[in-house]
Amino acid sequence: MLMNQLLNFSIIFNTLFGLSTSFWMAVTTRFFLGSLNGLLGPMKAYSSEIFREENQALGLSTFSAAWGIGLVIGPALGGYLAQPVVKYPDVFPKNSIWDKFPYFLPSLIISIFSFVVLILCIWLPETLHNHPRIESAAAADDDDFLETGGTGCDDKDKRIQKDENLFLNWPLMSSIIVYCVFSLHDMAYQEVFSLWAVSPRRLGGLNFTTDNVGDVLSVTGTGLIIYQLFVYPKLEKAFGPIGLARIAGVVSIPLLQSYPFIAMLSGFTLYLLINIASVSKNLLQVSIITGMFLLQNRAVEQHQRGAANGIAMTAMSIFKTIGPAGGGAILAWSQKRMDASFLPGVHMLFFILNIVMGLGVLLLFTPFLTIRKNTRPQLN
Repeated sequence: MLMNQLLNFSIIFNTLFGLSTSFWMAVTTRFFLGSLNGLLGPMKAYSSEIFREENQALGLSTFSAAWGIGLVIGPALGGYLAQPVVKYPDVFPKNSIWDKFPYFLPSLIISIFSFVVLILCIWLPETLHNHPRIESAAAADDDDFLETGGTGCDDKDKRIQKDENLFLNWPLMSSIIVYCVFSLHDMAYQEVFSLWAVSPRRLGGLNFTTDNVGDVLSVTGTGLIIYQLFVYPKLEKAFGPIGLARIAGVVSIPLLQSYPFIAMLSGFTLYLLINIASVSKNLLQVSIITGMFLLQNRAVEQHQRGAANGIAMTAMSIFKTIGPAGGGAILAWSQKRMDASFLPGVHMLFFILNIVMGLGVLLLFTPFLTIRKNTRPQLN
């Protein structure tokens, strides 16, 4: 039910975004689209609940793979369908609605797709079943009386756990804080990558066109899908979510600092290495993020996963608002100091991104990050 309501908001405000006639209308509709679209929290909870605990890595990696599919389809959809009157004059005539609203077509296609998903969600089964309180309580008391010899201790413990304050659950809160730090880094990186790629060579960029950037992102998205579905679950079982996240964080630092040196190349070598670097960077990042998803869902009981994921998404959204503005400002500042003696140009940009990454890696260790080991596996 919650997912259906959130999809309704997405359809309405995404369509209005495509019909924007002014900058402030676009900002307003985009604000409501983002603030009322809290699908990620319920989806993370749902994907963890339909799998046993030992298979949750597969469930949450499938969730991340869907993000990779979006990275493939999204840039292509926007690039091919925006301004259809200019690109396809034989199909979309001038002075039509497509001419007045040049970005309405991709928004409309997305809204239609969301509407189809909304209809399909009608048959999506619930994972947490709520039964009448009196009957279920009586049944629980009878079962516990037989199982515990009349003590009823297990039922009492369960009722106490239902009142657990999530904000006092340090395994949950610590994983959320680490998640927020890495989300800040990821959002800043995603923002500056495209801007850096289209920047001219004299400013340390790649001098790519928007089509070139879209190609790189599509290749990256394809790599994410394959990795999340077939590779990550095996690596998670071998190293554990924290061990894998630590390895990914450490490897990301030299990889990211190599970007300015890759920009010195040209031709096929440049395209090959930047695609490899982009795919590798995003695979490492998604290994960390998916690991944090697992820790958050394992830190609470099943009936609290929705609330826990809601807290995580709210906190993450606050940090992600800083990422684009901060990343863009640092990029602009770094390109003004091309002749500096210490970390000239975009070397400083990627160094600052690595500082955030390094902070996140440090937080992955104890005593800050702790794991709750006493949650019972769910048998859904």
